[in-house]
Amino acid sequence: MSLFKKKKSSMPAIDLVKFEPVLRCSICSGEQVLCLKDRESGALHELMLIHSFSELDEVCSVNGIDPGTVRKVY
Repeated sequence: MSLFKKKKSSMPAIDLVKFEPVLRCSICSGEQVLCLKDRESGALHELMLIHSFSELDEVCSVNGIDPGTVRKVY
């Protein structure tokens, strides 16, 4: 038994009718955060930090989204 185990993260479900998935990218550090943009108000709600393209691909496959259609917002 190990004391330090990597937590299995559950991929969040996205309501595509109310929210649009976008990547908020930092110009300086290149950090990418998956956000949900409210279609009515335009407010951004942070969902998760994206470390690699495989994490984004996994979230998109769970929610039935093409990773190429996720916009980047700077």
